Amino acid sequence: MSTELQYPLPTPPELGAALEIAPGVFWLRLPLPFVLDHVNIWLLADGDGWTLVDTGLKSSKIETLWRQIMADHFAGKPLKRIIGTHFHPDHIGLAGWFEEHWQVPLWMTRQDWSMGRMLQLDSHDDLPQPVLDHFARTGLSQAEVAEMQAMGYANFGRRISPIPMVYQRIAHGDEMTIGKHAWRVVVGRGHTPEQACLFCDELKLLISGDQILPRITPMIGVYPSEPDANPLQEFLHSLDRFKGLPANTLVLPSHDNPFVGVGPRIDTIRQHHRDRLDDIYGACIEPKTLRQTVPYMFDREFTDGEIFMAVAEGLAHANYLMAEGQLDRELGDDGAYRYRQAGKRAAAA
Repeated sequence: MSTELQYPLPTPPELGAALEIAPGVFWLRLPLPFVLDHVNIWLLADGDGWTLVDTGLKSSKIETLWRQIMADHFAGKPLKRIIGTHFHPDHIGLAGWFEEHWQVPLWMTRQDWSMGRMLQLDSHDDLPQPVLDHFARTGLSQAEVAEMQAMGYANFGRRISPIPMVYQRIAHGDEMTIGKHAWRVVVGRGHTPEQACLFCDELKLLISGDQILPRITPMIGVYPSEPDANPLQEFLHSLDRFKGLPANTLVLPSHDNPFVGVGPRIDTIRQHHRDRLDDIYGACIEPKTLRQTVPYMFDREFTDGEIFMAVAEGLAHANYLMAEGQLDRELGDDGAYRYRQAGKRAAAA
C-alpha cells in the first residue's frame, strides 16, 4: 500500500498574506492558540466579489488580520458569502462577526448549522448530571472528572461569534458556480454530522475541510449527548465518496499543506482505524472499562483535559465493534461499563 503523498506547495503563506494556488483560488493561513496552531482558509474569486471558505477562530487578533487581508487583497471587491465546511469554532468562529459587520450570508449544511446553533446556547458552569453519568460509565477516575469540572462544560459559545440565525442550506451533490468554475458539495460524516467539502473538476481541487488531512486523522468521537452513536461507521462509509476523485486532485486541507494523493491517503486513514479497532479488541480479551483501553490505543500520557478526547475516540471505536457484534459490554456495580470480546475480530473497517 503506497502512502507517499506529493506536496507541490510546501511553503504556506505568511499570516495576513494570500497565496494564489490556482486561477482565482487563494490560500490563507490563520493562527490557532492550540497544539494544532493554524487553520487554512480558502478565498475564491467570485465575479464582482469573493467567496470565503471558513473564517478562523473568534479572536481580536484574527479580526485584525481579516481587516488587513480585506484591505490588502480584496481589491475593493465585496465579500459575497461564506461557506462553512463544518461547525467547529476554528472554522466558522467569525461567521457571525462577518454577518454583523458586512451582512455576509453563511452557507452550510443543515446538520452542522443546527449543531453549532445548539451548542452555542449550551453552556454550564457545572457538569450536568447526565454528563457525569456518561463519564462514570467510561470508567474515568474521580480525579479526572474533577479536572473536567474545573474546566467547565460546553464552552463552545465562548469561542465563537453568534452563528447567524439565517443561513443558505447546502447538501451532498449540490453544485454551485463560484466565479468561472463549478464546485460540487461532497459531504463527509463522522468528524461532524454533515461536513461540506468542495470539489472543482475543472481545476482538480478538493477543499477537504477536516475530513481528509495529510498527516493526522480527524477526531472521531462519541460524546455525552449521544453515547451510543457510531460516528466511525459514518466516517468510513463517507470516505467512499472521495475514492473516485482523479489521482491528480490537489487536496486543500484545513490543516497542514495541500497535497496530491487522495486515494492513498484514504487507504492510510482506513488502516489507522483498523489498527485502533485491533487495539481495543485485543485489550478486551479480559473485561475492561473504556478508560482502561486508552493505553492500548495511545502510547503517551495525557494532560490538560486531553484524556476526555481520548476516551471519546475510544468510545467511537468500541461502539463500532459492538455494532459489528465483536464486543459486548456489561454495567458494573461502580456504574462503569466493562467491554469484552464477543466474537472473532473481522477486518471490515
